[in-house]
Amino acid sequence: MLDIAVIEEPAAAESSLDPIRSRILAALAEPGSAAMLAGRLGLPRQKVNYHLKELERHGLVELAEERRKGNVTERVYRATAASYVISPSALAAVSPDPARSPDQLSARWLLALGARLVQEVGSLLTGAARAGQRVASFGVDAEVRFASAADRAAFAEELSQAVAGLVGRYHDESAPQGRRHRVVVGLHQIPDPQPATDSHRPDAGQENPR
Repeated sequence: MLDIAVIEEPAAAESSLDPIRSRILAALAEPGSAAMLAGRLGLPRQKVNYHLKELERHGLVELAEERRKGNVTERVYRATAASYVISPSALAAVSPDPARSPDQLSARWLLALGARLVQEVGSLLTGAARAGQRVASFGVDAEVRFASAADRAAFAEELSQAVAGLVGRYHDESAPQGRRHRVVVGLHQIPDPQPATDSHRPDAGQENPR
């Protein structure tokens, strides 16, 4: 089982979003048959079996083993991944394009960058899986608490300069064996763990707080 899988096909995305099928996917973190899942989820076995076949058809679950019980063969399934992400390629006609309106201070542009990241890395993972290879990548995740909006703006400026300096130092357009890589750096508030009213939410009503 993969840690995470990217869903790229529209039909597979639609299948995964069905409430019953999403429950089945979650339950199949541990392998189970239609009868076992029916007991876990409180659903008729025939209904579970139908949804299992649909999930299998879209590659979201797979056969783990077959067990003989008297004259009956029990099919045991498992999810193909512990979690799933739907790629914007599943909605290709309306997927966000960061090149359309680049704006470093726009939360929506940051979201478009994130969507492109999911789409491109998902495509790389799909191709690498078929070739039995690994994807060369690198990620950094950090939290920082700013004392003021001015400190946040100063941090963003220094970060931009540092990234620009590194890109300028290592970018080689003429390298014959070079491979293009994308660097994405984002900064955003961490959402409150519980819903908060606008009057108590930091930067309420501002998309581009300074």
